[in-house]
Amino acid sequence: MTIDKTAIRNAATVIVLRNRMSDPHVLMGQRGAKAAFMPNKFVFPGGAVDVADADVSLASFMPDICADRLREDSETDIGHALAVAAIRELWEETGLILGTPGDWPGDAPEDWQGFATQRMLPSASALQFVFRAITPPGRPRRFDARFFLIDAEHIVGDLDDFSAASDELSHLQWVPLPKARDFDLPFITEVVLAEVEARTHDLTAPASVPFFRNDEEASLFIRLRGYDPRSDE
Repeated sequence: MTIDKTAIRNAATVIVLRNRMSDPHVLMGQRGAKAAFMPNKFVFPGGAVDVADADVSLASFMPDICADRLREDSETDIGHALAVAAIRELWEETGLILGTPGDWPGDAPEDWQGFATQRMLPSASALQFVFRAITPPGRPRRFDARFFLIDAEHIVGDLDDFSAASDELSHLQWVPLPKARDFDLPFITEVVLAEVEARTHDLTAPASVPFFRNDEEASLFIRLRGYDPRSDE
């Protein structure tokens, strides 16, 4: 498949928090030096939505409030595909499973063979939509990325076992949240980390989601379903 490098691709990014109430750590890895997008940077697991993601069944769905926020300021409802992409990318890049026990209703797609072998089905109930950002113009790749926060307690298996991970991210590690900004990070990752730090002890899905929108005319920092004081006028 030929990828239009000028198009803005939908993407899902996963922020996994471990020991969030006592000693929060966040899962990060380093992109390769030859990567076309953000080489050498430390990032969260994630990647572009594939066409096939829309056809993968989920054992459970995201909270309704997250699905609602994902539909806002979007031409089509791709919440399901985004949730599937988030779980798939987490699996591919780290080898960690966000799922629930169960048998696939047929032959599992190639990307999900690892899930099927372990008799696991992808489950999205632990995903919380917490941030959205569009890559600024002029970059070699542009993404409309939705960031999902999950608590590591929902991961199935050993949190320190990355043996099933692909080689897309190296130096996978649980970084102490207060020290994450000491790494070489993309600007937007630093912004998202600040949002995550503010939500460390809040287990509820946010009613208002920050959206860093970049287009050819301007860069705007808005909130999806944020409070608008004009509504009281």
